[in-house]
Amino acid sequence: MKLRQRSSEDVSGFLDRGTNMTGELQFAGLVRLDGNFHGSISTDDVLIVGEHAVIHADIRVGEIEIHGQIFGNIEANRKVDILPTGRIRGDIRTTLLTIAPGGQVDGQIVMANEKVDELATVSGAFSEEASTQ
Repeated sequence: MKLRQRSSEDVSGFLDRGTNMTGELQFAGLVRLDGNFHGSISTDDVLIVGEHAVIHADIRVGEIEIHGQIFGNIEANRKVDILPTGRIRGDIRTTLLTIAPGGQVDGQIVMANEKVDELATVSGAFSEEASTQ
């Protein structure tokens, strides 16, 4: 699996190797994290987790490309790409998942044809039908 070829103009934000950040990260565009992050991450766009990144966060994104380590749950409306050095300890909810040889997931994976937000609405409707019968 090839890495995405992006120019530096495509990147909206960057947390470099050797940096630490704690908090809530919300952004638009493409952000690459190569440092350590603790908290929560939310965007409708793209997050790239660099090979040296260690992230302890629940993550809601449009797309995510994982080269580093994530400890937390991931919800991606479009897709999750786990590259050979990618490691996840947490659950994944997405419509499209690719795992390159060497990539690891320790958690549950839920995939559906609908977007993650639509999936929650549909599953709630089924629960209500079951309880009324």
